Amino acid sequence: MPIPIASLPVLVGRDGIVLSAENEGLVLDLPTEQIVFTADGLGRLRAEGGTVLIELRAKAGATPRVHRIDDVDPDGATLFADTINDLLANRTDSDDVDGARFAAIRSLAPRWRHRFARRVLRGVLGYLLALVVLAVVAGSLGHWDVVILEIPVGGISCLALGSGAYGLGQSMRERWLQRHGVAVTATRATSPGAYVYPDGTGDYRIFVHGRAGAAITALYPREDPGDVLVPSPRSARLVSTVGGGFLLACGIAGTVALALLTVSSFGTPGGL
Repeated sequence: MPIPIASLPVLVGRDGIVLSAENEGLVLDLPTEQIVFTADGLGRLRAEGGTVLIELRAKAGATPRVHRIDDVDPDGATLFADTINDLLANRTDSDDVDGARFAAIRSLAPRWRHRFARRVLRGVLGYLLALVVLAVVAGSLGHWDVVILEIPVGGISCLALGSGAYGLGQSMRERWLQRHGVAVTATRATSPGAYVYPDGTGDYRIFVHGRAGAAITALYPREDPGDVLVPSPRSARLVSTVGGGFLLACGIAGTVALALLTVSSFGTPGGL
């Protein structure tokens, strides 16, 4: 009697790599990526002691791609491989299939825009902390004019700096990718909002984006194919560039003005 997919063991291997079977296929969880193998792309599984090899289907004359998981439970590996191979044996379609197209890689690492947003947020929080320290020092020395001025000037400047830096940084990143990155056509996947694109190494990657369409253009840096970005419309990019630059300039001007007012107040007995 065949063993149900749901009852198959979860294989945990070296470096925390996990292989499991779910309704959509096999799921391989790596430290920074997740790969979902659907049945259409699987060739066979081989269990060799504590190692499991996932062999994808390949077109005639091509070398099949193989994914390896080491240091798993040998008995669980044998059961897992035998069960999946029994299910694959019932397949009746053509063998001339590129299995890589059915192995979707989803990056789990934070993308550039997320890392950049965190850096901007840390800068904003540092700015606000500096304002609080300045207010405490100024208040303790009786310079209440500085405290009163820094609330509107410092607050608005901080907001302008953060918003401007993020908007301008995003725009510059997109422009850089258009000049030095890789442009690919991403096609709609079966999952809602998901798109699949080739990464130049023979693998296919998946990401989620809200833009509707059967195919969209995506950009990624050559050194990190998983850090994908969908370019904005030209009008939106222009607004981001001009608006971000203006806000950044306003934030810098406000910060300089606040610094000059603070120095002037501290240099005058009793404040301004």
